[in-house]
Amino acid sequence: MGFGAFVSIIVLTFFFEHLACQQPNTDDFFVSEFLKNMSSASSSSSQAFNLSASVCSWPGVSCDASKEHVVELIASGLGLSGPIPDNTIGKLNKLQILDLSNNTITALPSDFWSLGSLKVLNLSSNQISGSLASNFGNFGLLEAFDLSSNHFSGEIPETISSLVSLKLLKLDKNKFEHNIPSGILQCQSLVSIDLSLNQLNGTLPQGFGAAFRKLESLNLAGNNLHGHDSDFSGLRSITSVNISSNSFQGSFLGMFKEQLEVIDLSRNQFEGQISQVNLNYSLSHLVYLDLSENRLSGEIFQYLNAAQNIKHLNVAHNRFASQKFPKIESLSRLEYLNLSKANLHGHIPAEISKLSNLSSLDISLNNLIGEIPFLRSENLQILDLSYNNLSGEIPQTVLEKLPSMEKYNFSYNNLTFCSLGINPNILQTAFYGSSDNCPIAANPKLFKRTKERKGMELALVLTLSMVCLLSGLIFLAFGCRRKTKSWAMKQTSYKEEQNISGPFSFQTDSTTWVADVKQANSVPVVIFEKPLLNITFADLLYSTSNFDRGTLLAEGKFGPVYRGFLPSGIQVAVKVLVVGSTLTDREAAKELEYLGRIKHPNLVPLTGYCFAGDQRIAIYDYMENGNLQNFLHDLPLGVQRTDDWSTDTWEEGDDMNGIQNASSEGLLSLSSWRLRHKIALGTARALAFLHHGCSPPIIHRDVKASSVYLDYNLEPRLSDFGLAKIFGSSLDEEIARSSPGYVPPELCQPECDIPTPKSDVYCYGVVLFELITGKKPVGDDYPEETEGTLVSWVRALVRKNLASRAIDPKISDRGIDDLIEEALKIGYLCTADLPSKRPSMQQIVGLLKDIEPPAAGEKS
Repeated sequence: MGFGAFVSIIVLTFFFEHLACQQPNTDDFFVSEFLKNMSSASSSSSQAFNLSASVCSWPGVSCDASKEHVVELIASGLGLSGPIPDNTIGKLNKLQILDLSNNTITALPSDFWSLGSLKVLNLSSNQISGSLASNFGNFGLLEAFDLSSNHFSGEIPETISSLVSLKLLKLDKNKFEHNIPSGILQCQSLVSIDLSLNQLNGTLPQGFGAAFRKLESLNLAGNNLHGHDSDFSGLRSITSVNISSNSFQGSFLGMFKEQLEVIDLSRNQFEGQISQVNLNYSLSHLVYLDLSENRLSGEIFQYLNAAQNIKHLNVAHNRFASQKFPKIESLSRLEYLNLSKANLHGHIPAEISKLSNLSSLDISLNNLIGEIPFLRSENLQILDLSYNNLSGEIPQTVLEKLPSMEKYNFSYNNLTFCSLGINPNILQTAFYGSSDNCPIAANPKLFKRTKERKGMELALVLTLSMVCLLSGLIFLAFGCRRKTKSWAMKQTSYKEEQNISGPFSFQTDSTTWVADVKQANSVPVVIFEKPLLNITFADLLYSTSNFDRGTLLAEGKFGPVYRGFLPSGIQVAVKVLVVGSTLTDREAAKELEYLGRIKHPNLVPLTGYCFAGDQRIAIYDYMENGNLQNFLHDLPLGVQRTDDWSTDTWEEGDDMNGIQNASSEGLLSLSSWRLRHKIALGTARALAFLHHGCSPPIIHRDVKASSVYLDYNLEPRLSDFGLAKIFGSSLDEEIARSSPGYVPPELCQPECDIPTPKSDVYCYGVVLFELITGKKPVGDDYPEETEGTLVSWVRALVRKNLASRAIDPKISDRGIDDLIEEALKIGYLCTADLPSKRPSMQQIVGLLKDIEPPAAGEKS
């Protein structure tokens, strides 16, 4: 036995002998019995008191004037453990303040709830389990009630209505379930409520906001609650609100109050445009603002000058319009900034160096270009610039900071740096896709691929501001009759519900495909941006309603494409590659991972993949406005926009290929040549990047209107790039058969030449003709040419100097016909019979930029 333990036992012996001298049925006795039963040799409680003195003189103990009744007992962090026995502190009927926090107490005594004089009760950070007794309503004088960080479960009793004097309520970090009781509305003196990180569900009690006129702080984060912004409209004194990680809907503008200092609405379903916030009063007091992972649209704050006190700003993962980096240099107090996946383009402004207090910066998953500016902050601990189009050198001043930083990520850019002294594992995860060049090359223009390493695993972990993932999966079932189907939230993964067995067979209008797997849960799905997200083929089944025809978006040359919604809120297009690959699984995985690293603002990103038996499944970002084929030829004018895809309606026989965001505004804007030119230029840039910015060059081999998609902001995105390589030359015949009117002459010959970049140029020319004429490549009405094609008709008109006859009459801004005719001539060059006569895609980009139409209101 050690000397210290021996001394503790001697001290405790005298301690308990002193306790034995206390008179029964007195407060001294009850407190002494409590400490005797709750203390241990290793605790510090026995050493905190003068054993020879009265209990009323002990630290943390206060008595009334008579010294007979204990009115205050503070025993926080004294190592008290186990259940509190009856006939101890439950008998202190004059007790007003009780603090037993930061111990390991496991249960409360049955007489505990008779402490009717309590005004302050703090049992936080213990291990108390079980339900909350309904007779806790006896605490009618209670002003502060803290049970946080325990294991309480069950309902919050309705008898909370008796606590009419309550000002502070903390029940967070427990396992409380079901609805928030309506009885809480009677506690109208509340100043602070924290019910976060429980398992509460349902809606807020009716009249919630109006009941709490004095409430200053509200925290409901991390539950399963739902409702609308109007539920909080009456909170006129609120200064701090956190309702993150729930399912609240409505306009986030309704949540803003003039006096707010902290507001966290992240991971909900709020909508609206941030730029509509009245900056003159709504932002002046803000210190903390988190609006991430909602459905916000429009532009990020146009003017942030009013938010002079803000330290934490997070608007990541919304549905913003494409925009330049916001002006934030005046936010001198900013410490945390997250603009990840905010649809930013252009350069990172050099003025960001003025943010000298910045400790965390995440601008990943955007379309930023140019060089990394000088980052001045000495406090910087987190830096994520991954998944952009940044180029040039990584500044030496930045590299020098890395050893002292917590996290950093430069992957999937076109950067150049010197890797001397950097751990190889870090090179693979934080600098993937950069060019290691010592000495550093000056201003590298093109992306340089690093050498492939055997056994390399994709281990990129994105830096995020919050560690909780969006709970739930969502699925959409389409009916055969006209009716509305809504996406339903699900809190557990499909694979956790049942272990379903295969093989699985699915049928579409044109094909039947089979996933020959034994257990759906055993087939992993790789998601590039979330390598730690553990999902399987079972999740794909659930997210597409078992690949139901109702979720079918299209059927192309590779196979069917379905819409799905994966765990953590990822909306995707699931493409089943049923043609039959010539590569092994290992070779195909390597190729798909390479394609996943290719990023460009005008390419549809490859999100991940899955191998289900012989089926290769490619997973892409979902494009809300479908493809150019739908826009030009299939969709009727006047289709209504449904910004909220949870309210889509479908009708039997509708041939809309899942286009729910095709707005009447967007369709009518096709009457504008400016939009058509924008689509033509964006598509050309995508092909120029594939041909000239990748090493080796990527030949698309099947450019056509249905492979040009339009995202939420009607930006063109070219899809299916690189997939042809996975299937090899066996796909060429399928492409020729499924793409009439697009196949270049050299591939129609009996000897059938190998596709080249100039083959893509021809196909692009056909798409350009479609954009200008509004006609299909074959089978349309071509005046004066009864059996021709779109290419032969337009080329004949250009040769006769009659190009204006080919312009789509639906184009309304006809004051710039000369520019449109020049575009027809570009298409004429692209569709030359001889590949050598066709321009390169880089040249086409330059030609299209030269005929860019004037902005609205400008004269040409």
